[in-house]
Amino acid sequence: MDTGPRTPPADHVVLVALDGFGAGYLAAHADLPLPHLDALAARGSLTTGTGVLPSVTNPSWSSVATGAWPDTHLNTAYFHDPAAGSAQGQQRALAVPTIAESVRDAGGTVASVQWPIVQDHGTRFGDPDALYTQPGGSCTRRFDDAVAILRGEPVRSGGRTVTVPAPPRFLAVYSDVLDALGHAGGPDHPRIPAALQEIDTQLGRLVATTEEVGVADRTAFLLLGDHGMTAFDRGFAGPLRRRLARAGYRAEILRPGRTPHRRTDVAIVVGGVASLHLLGTARTDPAALPRIHDAVAALPQVRAVWGRAEQADRRMSPRLGELVVEPQPGWTPGRSGPWFVPRRPRGRHGTTAELDVAFLLAGAGVRPGVPPSSPRHVDVAPTIAALLGITPPSGVQGRVLAEALDLDLDLDLDLDLDLDD
Repeated sequence: MDTGPRTPPADHVVLVALDGFGAGYLAAHADLPLPHLDALAARGSLTTGTGVLPSVTNPSWSSVATGAWPDTHLNTAYFHDPAAGSAQGQQRALAVPTIAESVRDAGGTVASVQWPIVQDHGTRFGDPDALYTQPGGSCTRRFDDAVAILRGEPVRSGGRTVTVPAPPRFLAVYSDVLDALGHAGGPDHPRIPAALQEIDTQLGRLVATTEEVGVADRTAFLLLGDHGMTAFDRGFAGPLRRRLARAGYRAEILRPGRTPHRRTDVAIVVGGVASLHLLGTARTDPAALPRIHDAVAALPQVRAVWGRAEQADRRMSPRLGELVVEPQPGWTPGRSGPWFVPRRPRGRHGTTAELDVAFLLAGAGVRPGVPPSSPRHVDVAPTIAALLGITPPSGVQGRVLAEALDLDLDLDLDLDLDLDD
């Protein structure tokens, strides 16, 4: 018997997007007081999630926002673009819609505090129904905007003062303090514990504000990182180029925006891993690819070399090179420039070693004490859609983390609980 429209598990979802929040930080600082994180985890679970390859910021957040793998959303970082003729860094282009766009399509309101991947993909400057703000500054400054939005207080957006009249159905707030510290000194940077405690304090403010404005009982929270962080103190750009030269190929390492020399055979763009693109006669010579593969794989600094088939197995973007090189721990395929100081490590991500992230799911519609099974970045968007009772983004390839949710599976919605192929 039809009893009419059913109530979705949550009216609001808050996503806390913490750049560089690797799962290892929680284990390394197990004795650190994080009372607000612990209190939220008691209303759900705090576990380890898995990202995408390369484990780089924008492709990773793209999978969180769209529920699609990089081979589908096509957001790609650190590669040579033959159309542009130059190396590319990070970008925000997406081939499929985001969860912010799905919420808007369902008539809901959205706000993003500097979560960049949804800027102009469901949010924009100056729109109170789909607001994007970019306050910059500290973690606290970002959360100031999030608190103000929930309270209906004015915030600055694209040079305008904007007020969101009611708590948005979907609110995202982004902080990159952990990523900045990790890059500066690796995962053992001495300021990491203080940064974790500051994040915890701001998380407490956010939860308290949902209570203050009367939406706490109908709000779900997700908190996760885009990638982890390891350390490196050595670069092997020189040995890599020399090994390829002995194999008969001129290699060139390209920074974003740079164009390869006309005689370059192998353009190398580094972003944690190295994306190798064959150019000129090397591209048309069928013997070149296996020869280059074998030459690179023989380097002791190399952990793995992935050809097109291996990249496809890992659901990586097809815009990466014919070969992708993963370095051994402690190494980067890039140069050891004048900034390089021995025994002073810097942070690295992009490889399989940085795939694991912290993953919290709690609040309305979430089963306390029941962690999701092997959650992945691609599972976030469909799970948010399920919590809000809306249709997920059209490019979704992940699954709803139904085992961790209190779902009415009879909801008349286009929600496939296992969309992964």
